[in-house]
Amino acid sequence: MPRYFTLDEASATLAVIRPLLAEIQEIRQAILEKQPEVWPVLAKAAGNGGSQVANQVEREFHRLNQLVHRVQATGAVLKDLDLGLIDFPALRDGREVYLCWKFGEDRIRYWHDLDSGFTGRQPL
Repeated sequence: MPRYFTLDEASATLAVIRPLLAEIQEIRQAILEKQPEVWPVLAKAAGNGGSQVANQVEREFHRLNQLVHRVQATGAVLKDLDLGLIDFPALRDGREVYLCWKFGEDRIRYWHDLDSGFTGRQPL
């Protein structure tokens, strides 16, 4: 059974999640910037023991994984890493919904049905 958040609980949890997601976005960007250099290195490294760039990217992926797990441990759902979408399971009028927040928004302002996703967001 999922944990259900009130808006106040989700907002308090967001204070914990926001810096984690900021770091996730920084790491994501760093990895994307290295992609043209990394993919050929990774292909070659599979057979010869690696490289400094491959080792650095591996550390970034490891840290990214740790951060994602910390976000998930709060009970929130990381829906889209690229956009920084976080959903908080909640009850609205007796039915399960998500309170929805996107990285960069100042607070939680939207909710959506479980099956409608980001495009179905409605103001609180």
